[in-house]
Amino acid sequence: MDMRTRVTTALKQAMKDKAVARLATLRLITAAIKDQEIAARGSGGDETISDTDILMIMSKMSKQRQESARVYEEGNRLDLAERELEEIGVIEEFLPRQMDGDEVSAAIREAVEATGAGSIRDMGKVMGVLKGKYTGQMDFSKVGPLVKDQLCSSS
Repeated sequence: MDMRTRVTTALKQAMKDKAVARLATLRLITAAIKDQEIAARGSGGDETISDTDILMIMSKMSKQRQESARVYEEGNRLDLAERELEEIGVIEEFLPRQMDGDEVSAAIREAVEATGAGSIRDMGKVMGVLKGKYTGQMDFSKVGPLVKDQLCSSS
């Protein structure tokens, strides 16, 4: 089942269950997907977006909510932080399992070998391979420095 179908099915179930908070989050996901489709249509691209694109959208939504929850906690607004964390829970139901540190390191080594990267100039190639293969499974903002370290130590 593709991502769009999974989200739509969950949305319908949330309506039947009268799960207000879950329904609101699923509607936000659906709206973000539709926004991306409209943007793709406007740039002359295909108006349907792939599961990889949807995973990237949801990953970004999850990161935004994590940052918001952190800010709310710092501002002592625990009610708002809790709501953000609930939304993260709903979003992460659709994301693949996150890779642990050892798995990320192994994936980076594999990507470096596959691209034949030998210097920091090849970082874009390595990141491209990782994003193509592991979208939604790793946090690329944290992976970038690890790739850089790997390339610097190998040269």
